[in-house]
Amino acid sequence: MTLRFSTAFVLFFSSLILMLGLTRCEAVVFQAGANQAVAGEQLRLPEGFKAECLYSVPKEQGSWVAMTTDPQGRLITSDQYGKLYRVSVTGSEFDVEPIDLSIGHAQGLLHAFGSLYVMAHGSEGRPAGLYRLQDRNNDDQYDHVELLRAMQGGGEHGPHAIVLGPDKESLYICAGNHTNLPEVQDSRVTKVWQEDQATPRLPDARGHAVGRMAPGGWVCKIDPDGKHFELISSGYRNEYDIAFDPNGELFTYDADMEWDVGLPWYRPTRVCHVTSGSEFGWRHGSGKWPTWFPDNLPAVLDVGPGCPTGIVFGTGAKFPAEYQNALFISDWSYGIIYAVHMQSDGASFKAEKELFCTAPALPVTDLVINPVDGAMYFLIGGRRIQSGLYRLTYEGSDSTAPAQYPAMTEAAKTRRLLEKNHGNGNQGSINEIWDQLNHSDRFVRYAARTALENNKPNDWVNKLELEKDPQTRLEAVMALARLGNASQQDLAVQGLSKLDWDQLNKEQRLHMLRDYALILIRLGTPHPATLEAIQNLARHFPSNDPELDRELSRVLAAAGVPAVVGGTIGLLETAPTQEEQIHYAIVLHNVTEGWDRGLRERYFEWFLKAAGLQGGNSFAPYLNNIREAAIKTMDADQQTELAELLAKKPTPIDPYADLKARPFVQKWGLDDLLVGNELDFSNCDTEKGKEIFSAAQCYKCHRVQGQGGIVGPDLTNAGRRFNTRDLLETLIDPSKEVSDQYQAMIFQMEDGRTVSGRVVNLNGQTYMVQEDMINPGKLTRINVSKIEDSKVSKVSMMPTGLLDNFTRQEILDLLAYMKSTSVLEASSGE
Repeated sequence: MTLRFSTAFVLFFSSLILMLGLTRCEAVVFQAGANQAVAGEQLRLPEGFKAECLYSVPKEQGSWVAMTTDPQGRLITSDQYGKLYRVSVTGSEFDVEPIDLSIGHAQGLLHAFGSLYVMAHGSEGRPAGLYRLQDRNNDDQYDHVELLRAMQGGGEHGPHAIVLGPDKESLYICAGNHTNLPEVQDSRVTKVWQEDQATPRLPDARGHAVGRMAPGGWVCKIDPDGKHFELISSGYRNEYDIAFDPNGELFTYDADMEWDVGLPWYRPTRVCHVTSGSEFGWRHGSGKWPTWFPDNLPAVLDVGPGCPTGIVFGTGAKFPAEYQNALFISDWSYGIIYAVHMQSDGASFKAEKELFCTAPALPVTDLVINPVDGAMYFLIGGRRIQSGLYRLTYEGSDSTAPAQYPAMTEAAKTRRLLEKNHGNGNQGSINEIWDQLNHSDRFVRYAARTALENNKPNDWVNKLELEKDPQTRLEAVMALARLGNASQQDLAVQGLSKLDWDQLNKEQRLHMLRDYALILIRLGTPHPATLEAIQNLARHFPSNDPELDRELSRVLAAAGVPAVVGGTIGLLETAPTQEEQIHYAIVLHNVTEGWDRGLRERYFEWFLKAAGLQGGNSFAPYLNNIREAAIKTMDADQQTELAELLAKKPTPIDPYADLKARPFVQKWGLDDLLVGNELDFSNCDTEKGKEIFSAAQCYKCHRVQGQGGIVGPDLTNAGRRFNTRDLLETLIDPSKEVSDQYQAMIFQMEDGRTVSGRVVNLNGQTYMVQEDMINPGKLTRINVSKIEDSKVSKVSMMPTGLLDNFTRQEILDLLAYMKSTSVLEASSGE
């Protein structure tokens, strides 16, 4: 059935709309007799942009999650659990027609090569996989369905997007971590992936993704007939969509594991640069790789908690230049479309996000730039909630002429040349590859090592023996550890033993530690020389650097160095963030040597103190499992000796208990702290400021230089974004100006309850509301149909009065620390 609105009907119905005071979106809802999507007028957008809700999808047409355009500019959409639809918006005529074929349930759609490609999740008796639809009799109706490749996987972590390659001759597809990698005919990723865990990891405490092994989520390049699959990149959790920039660089927006919030292996949703052969380190449970592991690549941008869905570059949009060049990414949970503004950074990019489009309960699923009219179209829906189709256009005064996209850097060109040596039959010149192993850019070094791994170690291992450059040695040893065998263990260790720790920078020290870990994991039972080399690293532990100490403790524990226990216990008790503390707890949970009674008591007493820590749904079960696993490493006599302590049960502790225990100083105001609009930092102590940052519980929600929580804004660059007065005012009065991204909603329920917080998830007629940022795993469920009224809260979710228990000098130290982190971040990026 096709829904067509004639000109006469539109004129009549428009009059009725005006009489009733309805929007266009509401008019469609009124006609269809269904619930309405959020009206376009309620969307918050940058100045000059306009949003229209074109269509509220009737319940019988499902909840739309995928979209593409055809050559005529029509939209093809898919219900998550049902059919495909074709939508035309032409002048005054608006058509919605179902595609009359037994195919749907799509989470990826693309019109290319005269066909409609559908990534279906199994329906009408068809298996999940990549399908091609064609119109073989040229009547403008699809009449033929062909399965190109079946996929083992489905659901929301199954196969997802399909996009056209920059060569216009190939397709690229992506899939989440619950989709088995299909048989590939070629791979740019070195086909030696493993879990690579130096110390035992724990599976998710609630059973999620247990047993899902590397390579995790993946990206493949395929030919139009779906016969030749080439693995491009892997190690994702659940990347829903991929997009190319005008230079042919590929990007994705990967999902977090929200149950892991507050744990050291939590990784926020993040924008990743999908380079050839890249690995991004997702492993199940506590095994996720930190960003500093050199055998995976860092994100371009950490976004925060959320649920990534559709992404698209603004290429072809009739938008101002900065938005034509932006990557638009969708967050389903928080109802946000971000504009991600890229800036070249060596061979890759760094980026800043701008909140581009948002409204309460705006679960964006997919978006496209229509090449026919230059508008952005996006969908809301998913999980059977109310779905809608929107159009965004620009009506401001800025030019919308086609923009010039920045040219590639020389480092990016070098990376691209090295990437030609990835994959089958592309070994390249070992000398040319070797020369780039010590490049100053991490992405170039990664591409060079991947190219080196495309050659047999026997073809280049003699160069390692003669090499003197530290960075080249580190990269070559990593390649040898990944490709080699037990007979080459001594050679790999010799390659590292010749390096002087004191002459290495921090990044190189982390690289050395990862190399030793890979030797322990991959090259057989450690030889005495291997254990001695690792034992010698103990003199650098603790190092007073959080990342180095995490890796030193990990490698020393993996090698069974007894001295690791005492040093790690000390860090467990003094680390400023709960993430660091939990890392040390899990490192020690399987260590059997180096303990005495006093150390064991201090270890298990930490679990009693940890009762005040908060996190996602798996947080408390993980802590319990770490403790139980540690108990099992003790023999009966040791357990008996600690029986009284082990019998104690952790009791919940007020997370603000330490702060409340401090004596009240005064209710601080801005004028109490400022002297003539200025502050004197000459006598401030940034180390004490860091201690105050911890004591004020800032780490609970905020991250600084990679440490701390993630539910609030990252404060690393706060000292650069705000002047001193504004920064201080934000701390004293957090509600004066609340970012749209962190605004709460107030829901007045029919039963008289008031629920205030951020909507972080939706399912059917249920909103999940996060009321307490300190306890992000505790969600309040409310029934949408029972909401009597709702409005945006003007009150920040950040508590007030956090500074009132500190002296003026302590507050100055805190501000000096926050400003110093911005300087350090800027210096590290140069």
